Parts: sequence; structure tokens; C-alpha cells
Amino acid sequence: MDQQPTLRTLLGRRDLHLRLVGSEAALPAGSLDLPLRWVHNSDLTDPTPFLAEDLALLTTGTQFADDDPAGTRAYVQRLVDRGVVALGFGTEVHRSGIPADLSTACAQTGLPLFEVPYGTPFIAVARAHSEAIAAQAYARRTWALETQRALSVAALRPHGLESTLTELSRRLGCRVGMYDASGQLVHEHPSGGASPVVAAAAADLLARGGSANRVVQDGEAAHTLLTVGRAGHLRGVVAIASGTLDPETRAVVTSVIAMAGLSLEQSEQLARSRRRLHSQLLASLLTDDPALARRVLGALPPAPVVVAVAAGPRQGAVVEWWERQQGDAAPAAFLAESEDGLVMCLSVADAGVLDEIAARAEVRIGVSAPEEYSGFSRAHAQALTALRRAGDAVTRYADSAESSVLAAFATDEARLIAESLLAPLRQHDAQEGAELERSLRVWLEHDTRLEPAAAALGVHRHTLRTRIAQAASILGADLGSFPARAELWAALRTAGD
Repeated sequence: MDQQPTLRTLLGRRDLHLRLVGSEAALPAGSLDLPLRWVHNSDLTDPTPFLAEDLALLTTGTQFADDDPAGTRAYVQRLVDRGVVALGFGTEVHRSGIPADLSTACAQTGLPLFEVPYGTPFIAVARAHSEAIAAQAYARRTWALETQRALSVAALRPHGLESTLTELSRRLGCRVGMYDASGQLVHEHPSGGASPVVAAAAADLLARGGSANRVVQDGEAAHTLLTVGRAGHLRGVVAIASGTLDPETRAVVTSVIAMAGLSLEQSEQLARSRRRLHSQLLASLLTDDPALARRVLGALPPAPVVVAVAAGPRQGAVVEWWERQQGDAAPAAFLAESEDGLVMCLSVADAGVLDEIAARAEVRIGVSAPEEYSGFSRAHAQALTALRRAGDAVTRYADSAESSVLAAFATDEARLIAESLLAPLRQHDAQEGAELERSLRVWLEHDTRLEPAAAALGVHRHTLRTRIAQAASILGADLGSFPARAELWAALRTAGD
């Protein structure tokens, strides 16, 4: 982007023949590159009441008394305090050359001093700077127009919003990032420069819910944050790694924000339509016939597949994650919302991605065993069963320790029956301080073999035999038969500890 005219720009005009007095190295760093707002001339002893900041003052020196170094120093100091960025001295008008006291005072205060030769009128210097300002303004307007055109072209590409933000970053020459409505960074260019400070500020803006922009300082770097969407229904935040935006840049950024809001609004409408369609296709898949889904979608994830059901307050984050993975390398998946949760169908080869999704979105996921589409309804039922047993992340039906026939029979009625059956035994253990129930459990876990079971309990085998016989008597059961042992084992598993 073109910069505002500076003192260096003015001194660089060869037709003016201006000359810097002294060495640039002796001046404070960047003195010649400060923005120069205007050029003014005055021979008043104290012109500061009539001056603005960031201008260059031209003078012929009629206000300086001979042999008055103190007065000259005071004059220069007043200019510095007012924010004057440079002093131009017109030579050979009232004085021959530049007074030594003035050169010394300017050097001591760090105020750039330049000579305006007799043949260069002050009005020519002012006009040259005015032309530079006009040229810069024209260049900025031209830049804004070209940038708007480039952004419009970028918006027509696949993933138009991301392409637009990338083009904006290139045109501004700084990092641009986009945070979604949940505060997650969904796009940045260049990548790898995410700032926790900026992320926290974006999350705060989203939590407040109002349309706003804010400048955030992260160390020495400043970032401008602008919300996307209307108040009360924000779609995200765009972060630009620049603390100052001139009017042309702000106009460009404002158009991008409006474009982003419209794009996200349209995307949400399409997403709602797509969700309704997929919910209807899910009903078709649950009949174990994938023909309709294939005709509508064109393709489904290759079989064998697993069916997963996600539950939790952030199911929407799972959908957003899948949408961000679009591309040739993204896992193929079918997603549909249902009353039971978010249903996902994907190839067995891609099933490992479910662990990443559960961690990122903080949801619970139940996953079926591998199935063909002809067994989709069975896989869906397995996923729901695994979900009911899910902990904090992913529970796979095939790997669940409780995916057994006994667990399936563990209804409230079965637990009541099991507790009633074991009640005499538990009452005896409570009154006598015995361990008959534990002894029975360990004995059955060791296939009714006395030696290993006694070793696990830390007792003699004869002691364990006596306990088994005593427990059988209390329960009124013949533990020498397999049916009685099976019923006791089922009761122990169903009633729990």
C-alpha cells in the first residue's frame, strides 16, 4: 500500500533543490519518514498558536535577533513541543546562509532542518507537497478499487469466504484470521500465527453479542477485530493484524465483513436445507436400503462402514468440523441429525477420526461394529447402545466390556430379582462380618476351581469349600449344577457390588 507523503518524499523532489542540513544519522530514527500533513510558512517569533501537528514550517528568519542563541533555542523548542516535524529555512532572502545558532538548536532538539534555496519559492514547496498528497489519495482510491475487484473475483472461487479473506490478507500485507461463532479459528492467512490474546478477545466480543470492532494489543503488535453478523446473531469475528486502518482500507474491510455476513447467512440456509434432506435420507438408510441415498447424494462412504451417534450440547461443532474438512483429502462421511443425536456414517478406514472429533467438540460418541449398508439399522442400534454406555469420549460397541447378553438383560426388574435372591447372603455377611458373597464371586470367576480361587482370596482351599457350602445353604441352591451356578452368576453381575 502507498504511504502518506513524508519529509523524505518532499526532500526527494529534485526540482525543488532542497537540502537537508547535517546528517540523517544524527537525527532520531525515522525522523524523515514521519507522515507530513502539510507545509506552512511564517516568520512570527511564536507561530505555534497557528500551527497544526505533523507539518513542516518554512521561514526566512526575520524573527531571529543577532547573537541571541537562547532566543533561537526557545523558538526551536516551541516548534518541537507543538509537533512540528521539520523546519525549512529560505536562504539569501533576509539572511545569507543558515544561522549557526539555528543549526545548533535544531541538532540539539533532533528537529530536521533543511535549506530552501533562493530560487525555490515557498509556494512551490507547498504546492509540491499538495501534489504528493493528491497523488497518494488517488493511489489509495485506485488501490481500493483494484482490491474490491480482486475480492469480488475471489468470492466466486470454491470456498469463496476463505478465498476472500486470503486475498484480503495479501492486499493488506498482514495476517487475517476468521473465528466462527463458537470462537474457533477456522481460517487464517498466513497460517501459523494464531494469537491466544486475539482469540480471547474474539471470544469476548462473541459473548457480548453486539456488533462491534476493537483494537487489541498483543505485545508490540496491534490487531483490529470486527464482528460478522447482526447484533444478537453474530456469525464470527475477523481479526486483522493492524491497529490502524485508513479510510480506504476500512471501506475495503467493511465490504469484506458485509460479504462474510451474507456468505455465512446463505451457508446457514443451505445447511438447514441439507440437514432436512439428510434426516429424510437417514430414515431411508434405516430400512437397510441405500439406493435412495445413493441416487440423491451420488455416493456414500465405501462399505464396510461404521455408524456413530454423537450426543452433547456441541453437536453443531461436529458438523462445522466436517464442513471445514471439505476437499480431496477429507474423509467421506454421511451426517444426519436425529432425535437420538447426530448420526455419522463413515468408512471403517476413516473411523479413527472420531476420537479427534470427540476431543475437539467435547461430545460423547457411540460407535457400531463394521457393517454393510444392508445392516445399517443394526449398526445404528449398536451405536445407540454404545452411546448409552459412553463415558466422556468414544465408546465402541465391539470393545465395550458390557456388550454382553447379561448386560442386555440388566433391566430394573432383573436387578430387583437379583437383589432379592442375594438378600439373605448379604444380610448374613453384614451381621457376621463374613465374605460369603465375595467368595462366591471369586470362585465363579475362577471357573469353580478351588485352588486358584482360594489363592486369589488369600485363604486355604478348605476354608473356601466351607464358605461355598455355607452360602449354598443360605441361598437354598444346589451349586453343584450348572443352571444354579449360571443363575447365581447372572444375579451377581446384575445386582452389582
